[in-house]
Amino acid sequence: MTVKHLVLIGHGMVGQRFLEALTERTSEWQVTVLAEEPRPAYDRVHLTSWFSGTSAEELSLCSAGFLAEHGIDLRLGDPATAVDRDARTVTTASGRTFPYDALVLATGSYPFVPPVPGHDAPGCHVYRTIEDLEAIREGARTARTGAVIGGGLLGLEAAGALQAMGLETHVVEFAPRLMALQVDDGGGAVLRRKIEELGVAVHTGAGAQQVDTDDDGRTRGLTLSDGTALAADLVIFSAGVRPRDQLARDCGLPVGERGGIVVDDRCRTADPAVLAIGECALASDGRVYGLVAPGYAMAETAARHLSGGEGTFTGADTSTKLKLLGVEVASFGDAHGTTPGALDVLYSSSRDGVYKKLVIGADGALLGGVLVGDAEAYGLLRPLAASGTPLPAPPEQLVLPTSAGAPAGPVALPDEAVVCSCHHVTKGAVREAVRDTGCTSVPDVKKCTRAGTGCGSCVKMLGTIVNDELAATGAEVARGLCEHFDRTRAELYEIIRVKGIDSFSRLVDEHGTDPRRSGEGCDVCKPVVASILASLGNGHILDGEQAALQDTNDHFLANLQRNGSYSVVPRVPGGEITPEGLIVIGEIARDFGLYTKITGGQRIDLFGAGVDQLPEIWRRLVDAGFESGHAYGKALRTVKSCVGETWCRYGVQDSVGLAIELELRYRGLRAPHKLKAAVSGCARECAEAQSKDFGVIATSDGWNLYVGGNGGATPRHADLLASGLDRPTLIRTIDRFLMFYIRTADRLERTAPWLERLEGGLDHLRAVVMDDALGICADLDELMGRHIETYEDEWAATLADPERLRRFASFANAPGTPDPTIRFVPERGQFRPALPHEHEHEREREREREHEHERASEREQARTTPVIAGARLEVRAR
Repeated sequence: MTVKHLVLIGHGMVGQRFLEALTERTSEWQVTVLAEEPRPAYDRVHLTSWFSGTSAEELSLCSAGFLAEHGIDLRLGDPATAVDRDARTVTTASGRTFPYDALVLATGSYPFVPPVPGHDAPGCHVYRTIEDLEAIREGARTARTGAVIGGGLLGLEAAGALQAMGLETHVVEFAPRLMALQVDDGGGAVLRRKIEELGVAVHTGAGAQQVDTDDDGRTRGLTLSDGTALAADLVIFSAGVRPRDQLARDCGLPVGERGGIVVDDRCRTADPAVLAIGECALASDGRVYGLVAPGYAMAETAARHLSGGEGTFTGADTSTKLKLLGVEVASFGDAHGTTPGALDVLYSSSRDGVYKKLVIGADGALLGGVLVGDAEAYGLLRPLAASGTPLPAPPEQLVLPTSAGAPAGPVALPDEAVVCSCHHVTKGAVREAVRDTGCTSVPDVKKCTRAGTGCGSCVKMLGTIVNDELAATGAEVARGLCEHFDRTRAELYEIIRVKGIDSFSRLVDEHGTDPRRSGEGCDVCKPVVASILASLGNGHILDGEQAALQDTNDHFLANLQRNGSYSVVPRVPGGEITPEGLIVIGEIARDFGLYTKITGGQRIDLFGAGVDQLPEIWRRLVDAGFESGHAYGKALRTVKSCVGETWCRYGVQDSVGLAIELELRYRGLRAPHKLKAAVSGCARECAEAQSKDFGVIATSDGWNLYVGGNGGATPRHADLLASGLDRPTLIRTIDRFLMFYIRTADRLERTAPWLERLEGGLDHLRAVVMDDALGICADLDELMGRHIETYEDEWAATLADPERLRRFASFANAPGTPDPTIRFVPERGQFRPALPHEHEHEREREREREHEHERASEREQARTTPVIAGARLEVRAR
């Protein structure tokens, strides 16, 4: 059998996908891969996660053994430098020559750096490879301010990375709005406002005119085309990319006027033996695609062609969904409404930072859209726009907040709708994988169809489709908490409650999937079981085995902060505090050098405490009558209140008194997620009760109870559960609501999504807690009564136990020694965590002080040492 040689130039995401697609179809090619980078293909879509601890190995797309299994020869760090089409050979930088029968160019693109003066000065970077990120992180160690030139997808990711490293950050975009290709003016305005609220300075309608340098030639600033001068120690160019087509140019292959290797609909160049795929190719529709999904589609097309199959590439979905600086942004279909006769349906809330636009065709079909701040509906809307099928609901309903009218789920999608655009996997293909190939989970479907293995934006929808299909076929849907338990959190709660289980080890032994393998549990099940045990009153959370189940915050009864210090939050019921209490808090903050902040929950946070300082601080607080505010736990945080009728001329009830009673009643109540509450003394709602997990509003004839609200990234107004309640009925109803939630909610599920998921919704909840429809109210009352009777302040109990106090040490072998890596700098009369560059400056000052001390010691020694005749005394400073 004649050996056929194939050379692949480039081993990026598209190159690796080509290899996978080719080896799935045929084994007739002997493949050599020439890669410029020093490592195999990795995930550039999630490249920014490298800054938050994701390793290069975790980003890798080339699974262990893949290359060896298929006999692929990968040459790292040896890029191709020349192609001889007549001889059909490729020469590399090392001088090696490789023959080919087929050549595939997957050279990708390179970052465009505007030719402004100073663009190559030390301190200027691009944002493309892991090596680029390593250089940026190294430069950030001594930088104070960073500027990103380019406000597109990658530019905003780069800005997020700089801000996360503690740099004051600027984004410069020549277009009049951020992400000009993906969002419109309205979406761009909301995106800009949200990003500026996060502390990033945005400059639009201006370009970089010059990189300013200091006397040593290093970057020190940036001058913009509008005359603005920015201080910047570090500059990242992210002004777009250009196709890497130089190899094609050099060997005489046609390229486009603005770059890109010209290919036909089968990804073939003018030379039938040479193909081009990905960002280096100019597709037959005249476009150079800069996204991974079209690149994967090209890779599939080329692989089919080289294995004798059929199929063409005529275009691809360019929809995008991602989170930039914590802001969700999505764009799909005809986002800018260029189709004749198209109409817009808009929803915009400046208060919530949400912008949604749907583009509707003259026939009522969904053509495209823009989502900023809330992209939850992207998974449904993008396939609907691609399929051209009728909308499952009026378009106005599809843009409204969830509480006002959520869009229908994926059940409304036709089978031909593409749910994974990266690998062009349809809903029908996912259903078929479940129905005909035995896939029973999302990981199974990923392996079978590749859906969800690209950008990952479709994973949530995949889970829904898989579960719906399993349910439709009568199969049991896997609902287990994790690999160690095949029960849900609610089921584990009932098992622990009914059987009186008081330890994780007993629960694993009796109900774990495999006690021999799962005795230690995982980061999912251990905190969940710890919370259930705590909510059922099974001892102090730092006693015995319980202590080993806690996460970082509960482990030290304090909130971990970004620099390794902790915050201290004493309970201030209802926001009411005496002058003596304020004085004690002030004295503690002063004596321990803590940063103080009044929170939105009407209490005072003290920031910057070391682990070893926590017991000392809390001993003084406990002695002054304070107790834990449980800011570190999944528990009741605060019950906020207005001053009510006691002081306010509009108040109709004692809101402060009720808030204090509720907070003291539910303090320490462990739950699936944090709980926040509020009491307003009249309908003017100054305490914002309708944005809380449970909220109470006074009326002239009683109290109105609202449940299921929350603020945060996806705010939701609470629903009215009952009105005109007297005080005992109100409290009893809240008791039952909380215990029913704790009993039935999923892991890390707040009351808002729990209520939306609850079968029967608000009516069912009302029937359960007020009409005892399930006959469990006596149990709920007993559980709350047990909590109230057994409550003890966790910090007071900890201070009374020397064994528990032993854990509060920065170093196990040196108790009382503070952590030297935790540093602070003064700001506005207080102290804040030092930024990375401030750490380095402080270390330099310390080294200089040490050297000066050594020099002074040596000078003193030289002065006092007698000089011996004929000898020479030499003093050298280290």
